[in-house]
Amino acid sequence: MDPKNINIQDYSYELPEEKIAKFPLEERDASKLLQFKNGLISDHSFSDISALLPSDSLIIFNNTKVIHARLLFQRETGAHIEVFCIEPAHHLDYQLAFLAKQTSSWKCMVGNAKRWKEGEVLHKIITTPVGEVVLSVSKNGKSGELFLVEFQWDNDQLSFAEVLHHAGILPLPPYLNRDTEEIDEQRYQTVYAKVQGSVAAPTAGLHFTDRVFAQLATNQIQTDEVTLHVGAGTFKPVKSDTLADHEMHEETIFVGLNTLQNILHCLVNHKPIIAVGTTSMRTLESLYWHGVKIIQKLTNETVAIKQWDAYDIPSQHISPKRAIEAIINDLEQRKEDSIQGSTQIIIAPGYTFKLVDILITNFHQPENTLILLIAAFVGEDWKVIYNYALNNNYRFLSYGDSSVLWRKNG
Repeated sequence: MDPKNINIQDYSYELPEEKIAKFPLEERDASKLLQFKNGLISDHSFSDISALLPSDSLIIFNNTKVIHARLLFQRETGAHIEVFCIEPAHHLDYQLAFLAKQTSSWKCMVGNAKRWKEGEVLHKIITTPVGEVVLSVSKNGKSGELFLVEFQWDNDQLSFAEVLHHAGILPLPPYLNRDTEEIDEQRYQTVYAKVQGSVAAPTAGLHFTDRVFAQLATNQIQTDEVTLHVGAGTFKPVKSDTLADHEMHEETIFVGLNTLQNILHCLVNHKPIIAVGTTSMRTLESLYWHGVKIIQKLTNETVAIKQWDAYDIPSQHISPKRAIEAIINDLEQRKEDSIQGSTQIIIAPGYTFKLVDILITNFHQPENTLILLIAAFVGEDWKVIYNYALNNNYRFLSYGDSSVLWRKNG
């Protein structure tokens, strides 16, 4: 199957509003868990997930942390302007952007942008531990569909990360149709979130607790982490008739040398690799293609996986093991301890998986790229899985229940 010819309407289903989980359960790991393995569906509690996973496997988490990306301002005329931070203006400089003092430039979505004149400065007073601080913003041109916004604040004791924390609002997915509440500050983050940069949570990980991690360790299941900063494009529907006319969103990834070595160990010893969420999945599969591009001398050290690379670049004779070895060798030659860059990879029916054997994920919206990824992983049985979940009281989307899916023919 050529993914470019996929008609997105073939990946639709009816999702009643009442099936969408608007709030988290009282206990993270109390969610229901659907397992799909060898064509069979079984029901479980998420708290029991370690018993379903192979011992001595490697489970990979996305350790990104959601930032207070939404900021509200008001013009002197009374018009309300919403500034939604997406990524630093200097693409990969997340750490520098968050550590910046007194000024930081970001690519942003802007609500009511037509009412905000180019170069016009908006102000708001924010309360911080060091007193009141005046935060100012100006809109200075565009970068693609996003606006370039300059932030300035009048206290050099505060980093931009601290300013954003006190001035901004934690963004919830638009399909929840409600304002952010106090409970979301804790529950719309994974317990292992640590690297700031996402505007949406990697929601497959919201179910994990210290208790579950202890059970994984008892069952000799190894854990490791990658970073993919989730962008607003994760909610972007496919509006074109075919996938060829859809532009996949680009997201920033970071992977450490130790993680790459752990992945290589699994490949050499034929141990299963488990991705927690579609973001971890996209990061892991992107690693293979980065290795291929290194071998074929199609890239420098920076990861840059484009939308159709996985379908257009010949790779028949390059094994996952060889691809990961190429990345490790490249890092060691350059005396670096991590890779970073961006991925725009689109995983759809027709894709051949290289690294991931098992996927832990929530239930996704119809007609978007995440459903395509699920269909690529389990085949046409995605319809059986989703119909079963709809008919058996599973809760859908970000705060919903979970599934553990075994790769078709895996």
